[in-house]
Amino acid sequence: MEAKALIESIRKISKKEVNLMEFCGTHTHEIFRYGIRQILPENIHLLSGPGCPVCVTSEEDIDYIIALSENYDLGVITFGDLVNVPGSKGSLNYLRLKGKEVRIVYSPLEAINIAKENEHKKYLLIGIGFETTAPNLAYTLIRAKEENIKNLLFLSLHKLTPPAMKAILDMGEVKIDGIIGPGHVSTIIGREGWKEIFDEYKIPFVIMGFKPEEILYGIYLLVKILEDGKPALVNAYENSVKEEGNKKALEIMYRVFEKGPAIWRGLGLIENSGLVLRDNFEEFDIRKIYPIKVASKKDNLCRCGEVLRGVLKPTECPLYAKVCTPENPKGPCMVSSEGTCAAYFLYGGE
Repeated sequence: MEAKALIESIRKISKKEVNLMEFCGTHTHEIFRYGIRQILPENIHLLSGPGCPVCVTSEEDIDYIIALSENYDLGVITFGDLVNVPGSKGSLNYLRLKGKEVRIVYSPLEAINIAKENEHKKYLLIGIGFETTAPNLAYTLIRAKEENIKNLLFLSLHKLTPPAMKAILDMGEVKIDGIIGPGHVSTIIGREGWKEIFDEYKIPFVIMGFKPEEILYGIYLLVKILEDGKPALVNAYENSVKEEGNKKALEIMYRVFEKGPAIWRGLGLIENSGLVLRDNFEEFDIRKIYPIKVASKKDNLCRCGEVLRGVLKPTECPLYAKVCTPENPKGPCMVSSEGTCAAYFLYGGE
């Protein structure tokens, strides 16, 4: 169905006042990019959730990385967006200003080459992302173990999406009538990965792609489910998402990682929401090698945590567009290319 026909179909069947939450930063940006919020009926409200892995990285984790680099001769290897995420003392750019080595890579496998070329120095590879990126980091550590790389250490900031979704539903701060299911994460965990949440909450859930027609079709299905009053868990992204997900990627991921606690910005500590290294990969585990404690000082002016929970719109934050811009970000929701504040700023608010 073409976009125009889908819009007309949504308008025709939509009668109830509903809140739909997307749990994917790419969905947030594509919805803004194509003006989908503006063309939907006024009774359909789209909320953005914690679907940006950089945004949900806690101050405590950034402070830990900075403390490690300040106290030990460690080079840091990371991905681009994380460099600007603020902790209590500043971002990883703070380390650069102090003359510390911070390298940005596009593939985690580059870390192996960096370690080999500088075998007399230790490097910390930071693993960040949801289920989509974790298999690549796991494969990198498998390769590092096979090649007996001794000077490469690892910090897992990986997080799992379903526990965060459950945490937000349990908090009940915002009314959520339906969920726009993450397409990228679902390519890994499949429709089956969401079944436990659906069975517990019976909340309409549609996994969607990212083209405007795919998003509109998914919203049409969600609205139809809500209007019919028959909750369903639907995969509307069948070209990429299989029922059982990507078994090979999951096998690699859980060969290296197991579920453990993780601190989420805005959500706090959530049990079994992170990926921690298994015992047979503990020689890479930076937390076991350097178990230092850090005390983080919270910045209460940045409201990124409430934005991530859908409680607050970016425009309601006192810093937004005044002192917090993409060129001068005060919080990770403005830092990341997937952040909700960045989307509001880039596409002109609502």
